[in-house]
Amino acid sequence: MKSVPHISDAEWEVMKVLWAKTPCTANEVIEALEVRTDWKPKTVRTLLNRLAQKQAISYSQENRVYAYFPLVSEDECVKSETQSFLKRIYGGAFKPLLVNFLKEEQLSAEDIKELKNILEDKTK
Repeated sequence: MKSVPHISDAEWEVMKVLWAKTPCTANEVIEALEVRTDWKPKTVRTLLNRLAQKQAISYSQENRVYAYFPLVSEDECVKSETQSFLKRIYGGAFKPLLVNFLKEEQLSAEDIKELKNILEDKTK
């Protein structure tokens, strides 16, 4: 897996906008986020700049308008965050995470069936 930059929770919100519709201008990102955050436009522009510095996004410029687009996929970021979480909390071991999850969560019959199918596929 290629190196994926660490993305903060706030940056993750910006990335979700860009993954959903790309490319986006800064104003389009601001508009998309104003319905679910109370961030000022300057905050969103700062987050876009940080993401560009981290090489998580890039942009093209036409006249004075910048169109931003992701350089990393949502799937790559999810995998990277999952690995980071496992290392931080469970020392990289997946089994304790799974055991803890199964003990704490209410699973439907359909959920259990799906998990069984996944485990059976892993043993093949």
